[in-house]
Amino acid sequence: MTRVLVTGGTGFIGSWCVLALLDAGHTVRTTVRDPRREPALRSWLQAAAPFDDDRLTVVPADLGQPHGWDEAVADCDFVLHVASPTLRQTPTSDDELMIPAREGVLRVLRAARDAGVRRVVLTSAFGAIGIGHPPRSTPFTEEDWTDVDSDIPPYQRSKTLAERAAWRFIEDDGGGLELATVHPVGVLGPLLGPDDPPSLRLVRRMLEGRVPACPPFGMGYVDVRDVADLHLRAMTSPKAAGERFLAVAGHSMRVVDIARTLHERLGERAAKAPTRELPVWFARALGLVNPEVRLLRHQLGRDLDATSAKAERLLGWRARPIQDTIEDTAESLLAHGIGN
Repeated sequence: MTRVLVTGGTGFIGSWCVLALLDAGHTVRTTVRDPRREPALRSWLQAAAPFDDDRLTVVPADLGQPHGWDEAVADCDFVLHVASPTLRQTPTSDDELMIPAREGVLRVLRAARDAGVRRVVLTSAFGAIGIGHPPRSTPFTEEDWTDVDSDIPPYQRSKTLAERAAWRFIEDDGGGLELATVHPVGVLGPLLGPDDPPSLRLVRRMLEGRVPACPPFGMGYVDVRDVADLHLRAMTSPKAAGERFLAVAGHSMRVVDIARTLHERLGERAAKAPTRELPVWFARALGLVNPEVRLLRHQLGRDLDATSAKAERLLGWRARPIQDTIEDTAESLLAHGIGN
C-alpha cells in the first residue's frame, strides 16, 4: 500500500484518520507537537484496532515552526493535513488565528510539493462555507464560501482564508501537486483516548447538567468515523482532485433535538440534559454578557443546513444516522468518566 502523512495525529479527527489508514493497510507517519504523547497515541490506536506497530511512525513537527516538515513528508505518497493551530486562550486579535492557520497550510503544501507528494487532503470546515450569509432556505453546498468581510468569529475567518491560500498556492506554485478539501460540520462520535475535543463539549455539558436550556439554532452534524472515511476517499479517488467536499449526516438538527436524542437513547443516564429551547430574544440578550453565546450570534434563530450530495455522488460516501452517533458519543464520554 502507500505511505501517508497525517498531521495532528493526536487530535480527534487526526487520530481517527490514522486508525482508518492503518485499518486499510497503509503505512502511516503522523506528526505531533509533543513527542511525549506518542506512547499514549499508540496505546489508544492499538486498543481500538490492533495493527502492526511497524506501520506507524510518529514524528515531531509544529505548524508554527519551519523545521521538521521536510522530514515529515519525505517518501510519502499522500498527505492528510488535519492539524490546525491552537491557542491556549481567547485570541486578542484575528491575526492570532489567521496568520498561523494560513502559514501552517502553506508550510505543509510547500513541503509536500517539494517531496513529490501526489495529493494533499486538507481538513477545512463548514466554517469556510456557510458563515456570514443572509438567511436562506436552501442548503449550503461546496460552491459557497464564507463571507470574510462580514462580522464573523476569528475561527471561521481563519479557516476560510487558510483554504483560499491553499487553492491559490496549488494554482500558482503547486507544480502538479493535487489538492482536495473536506468540510465537516459539527463533529461528534466516540473518543479514542481520554482527551476532551471541543466539538464534544456540548454533549458533555448536557450530560453534566451544565446546559440549563438549549440555544435556539440548528446546524449539521457528522460522525468522526465518517469524516475519516471521507478523507480516505478524497485521497484515493481520481474524481476528488481539485474538489471540495462537505461532510454532513442528513440535514441540520436543532440543539434541543440532540438533548432529546440523549433522553431517548440513554434514559436516566441523560437525566441532566436540558428539555427546552431558549427564546431567540433571550439568547440574544444573554449574548451581551456571555462570550460563548456571543460567538453564536449569527446562528441564533437559524438552521444552517448543508448537503453532502456531492461526496455521495462522486465518492460513494455515506454517513451513518446522526442519532446513532449522538448515542455513541454519549456512551464514549460516560465510559471515559466524562459527563457522570
